[in-house]
Amino acid sequence: MTRRNWPVALAVLFVAILVWYLVYTERIVRALRADAAILTEIYSEVQGALADPSPERTDRALFELQRVIIETGVPLIQTGSRDTVLAARNLPFEADLSTPEGQRRIREYVEVLDSRNPPVGEEAFTQLHYGDPPEVRRLRFIPWLQAGGLLLTVLVGFTVIRFQRRAEAERAWTAMARELAHQLGTPLSSLQGWLELLKLPPGERPGEVDEGEVARGIEEDVTRLEHISRRFELIGRDPELGPVSLSGLAGRLEEYLKARLPRLGPGVDLLVRVPEELPSVRGNEVLLAWALENVVKNALDALAGRGGKITIYARETDPGWVALRVKDTGPGVTEEIRDSIFEAGVTTKSGGWGVGLTLTQRIVEGVHGGRIALLNRRRSGATFEMKLPIAEGEET
Repeated sequence: MTRRNWPVALAVLFVAILVWYLVYTERIVRALRADAAILTEIYSEVQGALADPSPERTDRALFELQRVIIETGVPLIQTGSRDTVLAARNLPFEADLSTPEGQRRIREYVEVLDSRNPPVGEEAFTQLHYGDPPEVRRLRFIPWLQAGGLLLTVLVGFTVIRFQRRAEAERAWTAMARELAHQLGTPLSSLQGWLELLKLPPGERPGEVDEGEVARGIEEDVTRLEHISRRFELIGRDPELGPVSLSGLAGRLEEYLKARLPRLGPGVDLLVRVPEELPSVRGNEVLLAWALENVVKNALDALAGRGGKITIYARETDPGWVALRVKDTGPGVTEEIRDSIFEAGVTTKSGGWGVGLTLTQRIVEGVHGGRIALLNRRRSGATFEMKLPIAEGEET
């Protein structure tokens, strides 16, 4: 059995035990109802004998009472003055009163009954020793069944939670590995392009590209790799938060992407409309840059092969909050994934992993205490909004 099937198997076992417990208690309830009917019958016989005190009526009532009492299933043993067993009914074993072995075995059982219930009658004459009805014996198991059910519930809950946490950890590691590969892809592809340019003779290089420009491009991509390394270092800890300018954040992303748009998003225009006078937000610049980049790259993927426009704009909304929005003119988000767009693995991109928006949600909501949402529900275009708290002392 695989690890993933264990929670299901335990849940099925728990349900089976619960059903068995319900059936068990229902049998006890039915037996108690039958005992109530027997008591009613005893009462009826007694009342009849009192109403008609003739010897025939009395004898018949006594025989009926004996029969009814025996039908209750209560173990009954009658002994004489010398502990001789005179009669026995409803014993949990077979024993012959006429043999010494049968007498010995029943007397041993008498000691068991007397330890539970005191005998009725005088020891010098005859005594009646009795045990518990079958329902009482069954009821003794109820607390143990309840304790076992509770223990099993705790065990099932603990096991399910443990497997869920392990599965979440595995998904997190997988998502991080995929996102790392995704993040490294852009600068590595760019470095490969610069390397191909360097291999060309100076006269064959396109445009006015010289070695200085190539060196600057390589330096930018190396810096980019350093930023990626820093991002993954911060995502696993509690980062320091401070004032972050969204204008500067969006401007640096614009500067980085515009030189690469012809390759990353042919026919896509990137517009940044974030006013410089906008209050700074409280956050970590490295992680917020990562979150914004993920949303913009999600828009680039939506516009792949069709072109369009991506607009980054921000404004102060509720008191103490700034809304940073990324709007594209793509096909929009399909209805099937609108409510699960931020879940890991949800993607419409062929070969995509669906981890970018999941990490963005973790950065915005988990690290910064903000909110991220898909605003429009239309079939054309998508607008993602990240609401972030304004830094202390920056309120207007």
